[in-house]
Amino acid sequence: MNTLDPMDTKILLELIKDPRIQIAELSDALGIARNTAQSRVKRLLRSGVLQAAGREVDLEKVGYDVVAFVTIEVTHRELDGVIGALRLIPQVLEVHEISGRGDLWCRVVATDTHNLQSALRSVLRTKGVIRTETVLALHTHIPYRTEPLIGRMATAPTRSSQERQSAEPRA
Repeated sequence: MNTLDPMDTKILLELIKDPRIQIAELSDALGIARNTAQSRVKRLLRSGVLQAAGREVDLEKVGYDVVAFVTIEVTHRELDGVIGALRLIPQVLEVHEISGRGDLWCRVVATDTHNLQSALRSVLRTKGVIRTETVLALHTHIPYRTEPLIGRMATAPTRSSQERQSAEPRA
């Protein structure tokens, strides 16, 4: 686990809020010298805490190496309240309303199993939660990605060119 000081975490928060922020804007926002901001961002990139492509934070590198997927069954009239309560639990990264078994699906991260247990207890104490089922992720083989879809869109013929091709007489 990398040790981040308060300024590192402030830099990460600014980059999460605005991944396209320029170094000069970052230094102004944090009240630090431009060279300081630049060198810290470079150090975060070199350490792997910050992923260069989208300025995404590698949570494993900062100590959140336990990943769990939690299916939650809720009382339907309490659904909005449950979602609001989940929003307040920092370890909850995503919440999706699902079909099938359960009502909500969450991706949760933790520093260790005790931290995970604490987060899960917070979920279970939420008014409207009936039960949960938790599955631990052992290894991520394909991380979240969008490049294959966007790449496919870039190489696919546009709809208007498809319409022109279908309208052309065939010989």
